[in-house]
Amino acid sequence: RLHSHDVRYGSGSGQQSVTGVSAAEDGNSYWRVRGRTAAVCERGRPVRCGQQIRLTHLGTGRNLHSHRFASPLSGNQEVSAFGEAGEGDYLDDWTVVCSGTYWARDSEVRFQHASTEVFLSVTGEQYGRPIHGQKEVHGMAASSQNNYWKVMEGIFMQPSEVFKEEQYHAEL
Repeated sequence: RLHSHDVRYGSGSGQQSVTGVSAAEDGNSYWRVRGRTAAVCERGRPVRCGQQIRLTHLGTGRNLHSHRFASPLSGNQEVSAFGEAGEGDYLDDWTVVCSGTYWARDSEVRFQHASTEVFLSVTGEQYGRPIHGQKEVHGMAASSQNNYWKVMEGIFMQPSEVFKEEQYHAEL
């Protein structure tokens, strides 16, 4: 699970850490899907494959972020949480990579950083104190089995009426 909390990296950018955890009951693994920087994401409108989004951490209001800093454990590209109250910068934008037209509720997706083109990944490197046992989340240049993600729980919106009308007219 993609996880974060208000613990800063001790190296690199010094921004809020983003890690991987297996515990399902930890509330620090909840993220909100939002439109890319300076864009509106209408509630009920499905996310298209290839669309740019932001993921905002519910607990801290910071966005999933990446930049050209080395990650602390593996030396890949650092992934952090950045901004205040959901406002950050263009380095918070991620492209949804999936098959089909839309990101389906039960499907696996990849997130590719819009500016640096790395894939959001988690491998086996684990932290010590103060986040003992949590896995490093980082950006990797190549796609692999380590960068598939799946929504596990959350609030799923029904498609909007506008979307349903578009689907109907698209079939004519």
